[in-house]
Amino acid sequence: MDSSTIVKTASPEDLPGIGEIYAHYVEHSVATFELSPPDEREWAGRMADVLDAGLPFLVAEHDGRVAGYAYCAPWKPRPAYRGTVENSIYLAPWAIGRGLGGLLLDELLSACGQAGVREVIAVVAVDPDGADPASRGLHERRGFVSAGRLRAVGHKHGRRLDTLLLQRSLAV
Repeated sequence: MDSSTIVKTASPEDLPGIGEIYAHYVEHSVATFELSPPDEREWAGRMADVLDAGLPFLVAEHDGRVAGYAYCAPWKPRPAYRGTVENSIYLAPWAIGRGLGGLLLDELLSACGQAGVREVIAVVAVDPDGADPASRGLHERRGFVSAGRLRAVGHKHGRRLDTLLLQRSLAV
């Protein structure tokens, strides 16, 4: 990483880059269980919901291009879950291996703490056929611990998928 990389709060101008990154994962991976990429209007609504809730929605720019994004959304809608969020983090394929995932996650966790978040949940898709463990490793290196595994809860690209729940407490 160098000085041409910045992390900032996402803005509507970032939506085409965010949508392009996510579409790659929807179409070519099991990292998300969505089957069709959301359009820019849907992304605008998602971003507004996150920011209106006082939660972080960040982008990493490298050489002026959206290289990745990360955000948190409420874990569940019931009031008793207030203070618990689920994080999402995605990198452009060309940006993988540059340390941007760690940078984004560090900034996201810091912003979550400032927003009063107490617990952060990561839901990591697990391909029993050996999917890339990068997301799990990224989260574990940032202090997330295993909170359980849900077996065969997803079905995408012709195979059944598990999810691994990871959790990090920000409470002191």
